[in-house]
Amino acid sequence: MEYNTDFLLNRRTIRKYTQEEVDNDLLNDLIKAGCRASTTGNMQVYSIIVTRDAGMKKELLPHHFNQKMITEAPVILTFCADFNRFNKWCILNNALPGYDNFLSFMTASIDAIIAAQTICMAAEAKGLGICYLGTTTYMAQKIIEVLKLPKGVVPVTTITLGWPAERPEQPDRLPADAIVHKEVYSDYSDSDIVKYYSQKESRDDSLQFIQENNKTTLAQVFTDVRYKKDDNIYFSKTLLQVLKDQGFMNQ
Repeated sequence: MEYNTDFLLNRRTIRKYTQEEVDNDLLNDLIKAGCRASTTGNMQVYSIIVTRDAGMKKELLPHHFNQKMITEAPVILTFCADFNRFNKWCILNNALPGYDNFLSFMTASIDAIIAAQTICMAAEAKGLGICYLGTTTYMAQKIIEVLKLPKGVVPVTTITLGWPAERPEQPDRLPADAIVHKEVYSDYSDSDIVKYYSQKESRDDSLQFIQENNKTTLAQVFTDVRYKKDDNIYFSKTLLQVLKDQGFMNQ
């Protein structure tokens, strides 16, 4: 059977959606496809919270930095690392779970992300648009409160899902040569870095970012504005506290 990857090569991040709803049967099919994704030890230690209710979206909105697509997209999917369900199954079957540690959180997070990406691919193959929200881990504690997540459950990513109301320019990507290492890791020379990032740096939107933020290089936009060290340290501390509170730091 021929597998067409064109939709993957042409994909775009969609932040604006039409008012058309996503049919429940279609959404269920997408979720079923996601649940067939690879998973560690066949445990499926993740959960998916489906948000359609306008009131719930409004509650989530400030915890995703007030990005309008949270209330405008017909469906919000929050993917959670979840050992709560598996732990309960173990206890009911006279088995002592030992999953209250960081490795188990990583295992469940990987499971959740694989399921999320599988659903995204299935959705885009049907013509739907998606956008990942990195704010999920920044504001995990607040999202836990809104979605009433018990111990053993931590949100790791969120996607907005709906029918596209835009066709934006494709986001830039590094060439495959910059990503792929053959047999062993081959470290980058200065000339490699210049070569691999030159196209990214010369894009019109990159030049606009530099100008708007009063910087001299695109790298400075990332280090000084978008993903600052102080912010990284702050959100790292808050996420580690979430992991402790949710029972994943008892190693």
